[in-house]
Amino acid sequence: MDIAIIGAGNVGKALAGSFKRAGHQVTITAKHPEHAADAALATGTRAAASNVEAIAGSDFVVLAVPETALEALAAEISDVARGKVVVDVSNRPTPNPAGAPTSVAEELQARLPNSRVVKAFNTLFASRQANPEINGLKADAFVAGDDEAAKKTVLDAVESAGFRPVD
Repeated sequence: MDIAIIGAGNVGKALAGSFKRAGHQVTITAKHPEHAADAALATGTRAAASNVEAIAGSDFVVLAVPETALEALAAEISDVARGKVVVDVSNRPTPNPAGAPTSVAEELQARLPNSRVVKAFNTLFASRQANPEINGLKADAFVAGDDEAAKKTVLDAVESAGFRPVD
């Protein structure tokens, strides 16, 4: 599977390494190209010059960025992410002061109406994402979404990377 990861911080690097070890083709990109290049070198993956380039040939996209970056990122990638599975790993750091009754993934789906948004990896620290085994047991990786085919794609990738997928 060809996986694009946007974000070269702790989570982006951890997931890039896990997916690469599982045999997937991984392309990583970041706001600062030098960060993507460093992350790609550290994980044995490929760096892309832009988010659009990374996503173009991918089977699915992991958005390993803070929740506060999603609005601008969604506007940037909406055309190239059309029809693709998009994995949201973010968490809202504090409750929405407006009391909005939606999740970050639901808000992202509204911003990417032609993509298939799935929530995953938001309950694990980057250190566990990089090494999904604990005392010989696979760490649980929760996956949520309302598109069964998209969810299955992510569940399969999660399992291949060494996690115990939980739907």
